[in-house]
Amino acid sequence: MFQVRIHGRGGQGVVTAAEMLSIAAFIEGKHSQAFPSFGSERMGAPVMAFCRIDAKEIRLREPVLNPDALIIQDPGLLHQVNLFEGLAEHGYILINSTHTLAELGLEDYLREHPQRQVCVIPASEIALKHVGRPLPNAALLGGFAALTGLIQMEALQAAIRDKFSGKIAEQNIAAAQAAFAQVQTNTQGATPC
Repeated sequence: MFQVRIHGRGGQGVVTAAEMLSIAAFIEGKHSQAFPSFGSERMGAPVMAFCRIDAKEIRLREPVLNPDALIIQDPGLLHQVNLFEGLAEHGYILINSTHTLAELGLEDYLREHPQRQVCVIPASEIALKHVGRPLPNAALLGGFAALTGLIQMEALQAAIRDKFSGKIAEQNIAAAQAAFAQVQTNTQGATPC
C-alpha cells in the first residue's frame, strides 16, 4: 500500500488534492481512499489530507502515520510542526516553494534522502500562471505524478475533469502538466529538484 499525507492550509485545496489523487488511482484500476483531518474549519488553518493507493482492497481507516510520500502545499508549516514524522526511509517529499531545500532550512533531507525523491517546485506560481489563482493542488499532483511514477498524467487529467469542468478543469490540467514537465526535467539530472 502506498500512503500519501498532504499538508497545507484551509483554502489551498488540500482535501481536493487528496480526492483527485484517489480518483486518478481509481481510474487506473487501483483501490484508493482519500479523507481529511482538520481542527477548526476556517481559511488559513492547518489542514491534513490523506490518500491510500493499493492493488487490493483497503480496509484501513485511520490517519496516515507512516507516509510513503509527503506533499507540502504551504512551506510556512515546515518549522511549525514535524511534518516529516513517520516518513518512510526512502519516502518522497514534494514541497511548494520558490526556495531551495537549503534556503528552507532542510539541508538534512538532502543528505538523508536521494535527490530524486525530494523536490521543491513553485506550484503556487505555476497555478497563478495557468489558473489565475495561487492554488497549488493540481500543480503539485502533476509534480507528484512525475516524481513517483505512481499515477499517469492521463489518469490525473481525467481526475481533474471529474472534479472540475470547462475552463477551470483545463486550466488546472495545464498547471499539472507544467509541474509534471518541470519535475521530470529536474529529476532526469538537468538541474537538482
